[in-house]
Amino acid sequence: MGKGFFQVPIASCEPVHSFEPNSNERISTLAAYTKMMSEVIDIPMYIGSEEVRTKDLASMTPPHQHQHVVGNYHKGDASHAQKAIKAALAAKDDWASMKWEHRASIFLKAADLLAGPFRARMNAATMVAQSKNVHQAEIDASCELIDFLRFNVQYMTDIFMEQPDSSGGIWNRMEFRPLEGFIYAITPFNFTSIAANLCAAPAMMGNTVVWKPSDAQVYSAQVIVDLFRAAGLPDGVINVIYGDPVVISNEIFASPDFAGLHFTGSTNVFKNLWKQIGNNIHTYKTYPRIVGETGGKDFIMVHKSAEAKQVATAIVRGAFEFQGQKCSAASRAYIPSNLWEDVKAFVIEDLNSIQMGDPGDLSNFVNAVIHESSFDKITSYIAQAKSAVDAEIVAGGNYDKSVGYFIEPTVILAKTPRYTTMETELFGPVITIYVYNENDFENTLELVDTTSEYALTGAIFSRDRYAIELASEKLKNCAGNFYINDKPTGAVVSQQPFGGGRSSGTNDKAGSSLNLLRWVSPRTIKETFVPAEDYRYPFLG
Repeated sequence: MGKGFFQVPIASCEPVHSFEPNSNERISTLAAYTKMMSEVIDIPMYIGSEEVRTKDLASMTPPHQHQHVVGNYHKGDASHAQKAIKAALAAKDDWASMKWEHRASIFLKAADLLAGPFRARMNAATMVAQSKNVHQAEIDASCELIDFLRFNVQYMTDIFMEQPDSSGGIWNRMEFRPLEGFIYAITPFNFTSIAANLCAAPAMMGNTVVWKPSDAQVYSAQVIVDLFRAAGLPDGVINVIYGDPVVISNEIFASPDFAGLHFTGSTNVFKNLWKQIGNNIHTYKTYPRIVGETGGKDFIMVHKSAEAKQVATAIVRGAFEFQGQKCSAASRAYIPSNLWEDVKAFVIEDLNSIQMGDPGDLSNFVNAVIHESSFDKITSYIAQAKSAVDAEIVAGGNYDKSVGYFIEPTVILAKTPRYTTMETELFGPVITIYVYNENDFENTLELVDTTSEYALTGAIFSRDRYAIELASEKLKNCAGNFYINDKPTGAVVSQQPFGGGRSSGTNDKAGSSLNLLRWVSPRTIKETFVPAEDYRYPFLG
């Protein structure tokens, strides 16, 4: 059999399509969107080689047309979770034994399929399921996922090539084994790429996976399944199950073979899962790896030297793209008193030009929030601000859920720095601004650092390099991704590996080799060519 050390294709970031009028990508994506909105599909669970259907059906409705059904999916119970575990374990030996270059080829093929024939379908599904405009769908569901797949292959080879030194007469080497057991992936609604990466990254390293997608992302999750199957992923490597997350998780965490959790979602859920894993620790064959990215209360900190128009643009893009439903979305801002009136005027001017509605109409910048419970939570805080003595609405503030879950981009001006929406994660199109004395910059940095339990993303705007340096130092622990003169969103695979600390997660940096290292168990091998034959060391002479 032939052998060799193989170099994988050098990864580069996928170019973002512009979707200009009459462009091929615009025509094909809108055609796919129209088709999806006009049909009703049936989505099974995928367990081993089976497509599993049950009598427990749930309907799928777009957030922007919540009475319009586009499909139904089949929900499982505890028995299906047990079956998924068995399927993952049954597939494990063959998958782990497959040479790494063949595993890599599957995911590289998936990337090429997504860059080509799957692209319009993946984007359109994300527009339908998650109410993303075409640009947000493109940078997430296509470009970021393509980047995850290609760069993770490159990172995998980088990991394998990292080898220990050897001394005379000895050959030291390191091998990277998949974890002993199966991985449980729990994925969010807001990023199609994250949903795919959370199950694909451990699988690439030789693990088998039980995947529980968000109920609000099942439609685009089906396209991910179809993509991986088209790329040749063997049955049982990634098993997809829907249903009550508590019931499913209870079965997962009761298994002695549970080896790791790959999670993106809410902070409270992640903490509760961590506790549950800890309570079951005596059950497991190994210490499970726990990797999670959770919430954020992401900030824009502005120095008095900043440009008002640049700050306003960062607020509008950072807070209101995808309706603020990004873990990294700007949700609090600290504006110096000398710039506030200009920043406010520019923000209001921009918001007055923004259109809101169905993502099938490409003139709409803002679409619907994901579901009714999210709508109700966000609007309750807007209603509270309207009547509060220590806050006021300076832009937006209207909402309507009669057809879709639409909330206007809303700017709240907080008169106290600890007003509730300066501290609480809303996960919607709302930003709260506190205006501070322009000469009180350093104390305001302290306020930024201590206001929130989260530490995901943040930004500093300034033309003064001393101010930038001071902010970078003072805010070093309150943002895992820190931006200088840019909005705190839009991390790119390989360029800004993503993750934060404190209550925002374990900071294992998706989009880098650091994350992939969590899904392997290294084994050091020392080989001595001529073994010793006398126990005595020279000092005994």
